[in-house]
Amino acid sequence: MGCFLVSIRDVAKEAGVAISTVSKVLNHYPNVSNETKEKVNAAITALGFVPNTIASALSSKKTGRAALVLDVNRHAQTVDEIPMQYIIGAINKAKEKGIDIITVFFTMIAEMNVEEMIRYFQSQSIEGLIIGGLSKEDISLRKLVESGKFKSVLIDAPGVDENTSSIHIDNEKAQYEVAKKFLNGTAYKKILYISGKKNGYVSEERLIGMNRLADELGIQVLVRTGSFSELEARKLTMQYAASREAIICASDLMAIGAMKALIDMDIYRPVCGFDGVSLMGYAGKQMHTVRQDFQNIAARAVEELSRLMEGGCGQDLVMPHKLIRIKYLDVLS
Repeated sequence: MGCFLVSIRDVAKEAGVAISTVSKVLNHYPNVSNETKEKVNAAITALGFVPNTIASALSSKKTGRAALVLDVNRHAQTVDEIPMQYIIGAINKAKEKGIDIITVFFTMIAEMNVEEMIRYFQSQSIEGLIIGGLSKEDISLRKLVESGKFKSVLIDAPGVDENTSSIHIDNEKAQYEVAKKFLNGTAYKKILYISGKKNGYVSEERLIGMNRLADELGIQVLVRTGSFSELEARKLTMQYAASREAIICASDLMAIGAMKALIDMDIYRPVCGFDGVSLMGYAGKQMHTVRQDFQNIAARAVEELSRLMEGGCGQDLVMPHKLIRIKYLDVLS
């Protein structure tokens, strides 16, 4: 399938009129001559242009209306700052691009089927989606993306096609790198690895990275699923830490849970995290982790969605990550 999409700009060029004139015809503005209407409508027919909400948005200098769809961890004892970082980054960039944006949480649409989701978003004049936290279990939401009804940008999930782009860091590489740095120079051979969400794309990629390092170093890794919850990570640490030499977590929130459990158990085990959230600094320990710029990722997602809504074709975007060691003083400065 090609990725050519006829835009209002193409119609204007074909008809030999201004873009604003095409918009006026599409929105039935008065004081447009019949001759102009005929030229514009002929161009629409010839090019196979399908009017949508972009046309009306152009008259108010808006490029569209989008929804930022996020999965918020309802099982966390600590507020997860990552969704808020996404929201801030998306709103700021959307304002700059002239895009109206609303925030929708997975729980708001969890019981809807595909048709109901389509009606829900169309009723709010949504033409673009930015989705963060999509997993293999979110079947209806995945079908919504694949329907092609909306331009979509997936954060941390695959699925590039004509209407859809994916934006993410290299999670496999990042997990491999931070775990290797964490274990460098140590003799640890028995590792507890607390993975993220079952059937999660990011979780699977990070686990691949961890297993690659385990094979390379000849270490024994006990893998347990923590569902990106510090409470679940705490339970797993209480259960397995005594027989392990170090703990590597697929998120900082789970690392916080592991550290709390170790304090209660009154034993020392080094802990490695992933994400670089500021909350890690308040845990009172130094922590190896991977820092992602969530605000920048969301801003880049808005830019990409704007490109798609203007007729661009979907693509895979890999964002940079950074290995850091968070200290308590880092969050006080």
